[in-house]
Amino acid sequence: MTNRRKIIVNIATSADGFIARPDGDLDWLTKRPPPKGFYGFSKFIASIDAKVLGRKTFDVSVRMGAKFDAATPHYVLSRQSPPKSLPPGVEFVSDEVGKFAERLRSGEGKNVWLMGGGDVIASFLDAEAIDEFIISVIPTFIGSGVPLIAPRHCEVPLSLSAVTPFPDGVVQLHYVVQKG
Repeated sequence: MTNRRKIIVNIATSADGFIARPDGDLDWLTKRPPPKGFYGFSKFIASIDAKVLGRKTFDVSVRMGAKFDAATPHYVLSRQSPPKSLPPGVEFVSDEVGKFAERLRSGEGKNVWLMGGGDVIASFLDAEAIDEFIISVIPTFIGSGVPLIAPRHCEVPLSLSAVTPFPDGVVQLHYVVQKG
């Protein structure tokens, strides 16, 4: 039996559970100098070969100067039409989440990074299509904003796999999603 690719959310939240300010601003996150080793991010990046994100997250990424290349597919979930010009390696997808996730999982390759935002993460949870969460909790309250997961009426049990504290006060929580 071959190993199936995992779909993993690796994301930072404020201590009060937000991934961005209400207007999408990430200043509370980007102005922090990362410690040596950048929270194990290089190791994580080496374990994935595809990224999934929502349209709002894609737009913010483009504004922040994100680099895209044909070697790492970026799938943007959106019901809207894609821009006329897309960076290399970017594909807009409007498929049903469960079918799309199954296609990703059954394909060849490394794991898949589900980048966000909160609506996309909630949609993948609804479809039981997330395997793991790596949540870096930033020791800052921002008061309001975009929640890690858009509000839903569901309960998703998690199993704690690891807790890693960093010298700057960040705590990284690694959870495995328990399958029903």
